[in-house]
Amino acid sequence: MTVATRTPDVAHKNLKALPAMGETLLEVNKLQKFFPIRGGLLSRVVANVQAVDRVTFKLKRGEVVGVVGESGSGKTVMGRTILRLLEPTGGEVIFNGTDITKLSKNDLRDYRREMQVIFQDPFASLNPRMTVSEIIGEALQIHNLHPGKGRVDRIAELLTKVGLRPENMGRYPHEFSGGQRQRIGIARALAVDPAFIVADEPTSALDVSIQAQVVNLLQDLQEELGLTVLFIAHDLAVVEYICDRIIVMYLGKIMEIAPSRELNRNPKHPYTEALLSAAPIPDPSIKRQRIILEGDIPSPINPPSGCVFRTRCRYAIAECAQVEPELREVSPGHFKACIRDDIL
Repeated sequence: MTVATRTPDVAHKNLKALPAMGETLLEVNKLQKFFPIRGGLLSRVVANVQAVDRVTFKLKRGEVVGVVGESGSGKTVMGRTILRLLEPTGGEVIFNGTDITKLSKNDLRDYRREMQVIFQDPFASLNPRMTVSEIIGEALQIHNLHPGKGRVDRIAELLTKVGLRPENMGRYPHEFSGGQRQRIGIARALAVDPAFIVADEPTSALDVSIQAQVVNLLQDLQEELGLTVLFIAHDLAVVEYICDRIIVMYLGKIMEIAPSRELNRNPKHPYTEALLSAAPIPDPSIKRQRIILEGDIPSPINPPSGCVFRTRCRYAIAECAQVEPELREVSPGHFKACIRDDIL
């Protein structure tokens, strides 16, 4: 996929959101999500899949933060746990000053309007028995927004905003292409005017020719509406293009956090270095030394002691098996979870 170089520090057009820019909207503290494994006659818990383990970071209003890592690193589980689509095992998710992990389901309903998700698979995330109007209008009905004819007008406005024709609101999902379905999913997420969106690999299920269109649409909408976005993806080029900062995850833990441009040009963690070495460069004259990670990602049921990345790290030393590295700031805004400062 080809994307243009992002213009830094683009001014947001949403005047209502402008006064709040720079304030912390979302704070995640030591978030955990374990999936129990049961066995025996009494179906007791015999082990846990440690999908997300003590993840901590903050998002400012209007910021786009990317999350990257191999399959199985916990990106999607983290995103869904933040939204409480999955119940957290431990930790805090403080949204706009309120820890939503402690809210009842009734109290959480009001926050659902502020926190939305764009799912990865546009084929599975839309109800095939509902029309586009019903799919987008369902959230408006739940939150009692835009009653009567105003609801139809709102749906038409949303379809236009995502590049679809309002006259097609009576059609069903199977009558649209994959890219069009994802646009419907984006319109559904925007219907209730949220402040925060988790975009869970929104382009990975689309044809390459369509991916750039959807990425550019998301960037335009983010700038227009002043949205705060957690953008989960595999494609480092896309993440660098659309995101202000990047979080690198491995085996349920954060390995590195840095501004997008800084992380791509000056990685401080060996895992980030390996990920960047595998990313293709659209210039055949530039040669990049590929760092091959030996073996597969370890099992989250029994992760390695110390640093979870040490079993595949070419810089690992004996101390890496004994000390679990904390995420620490190594330069302004740049954090890494590695005990060695002499390698990168």
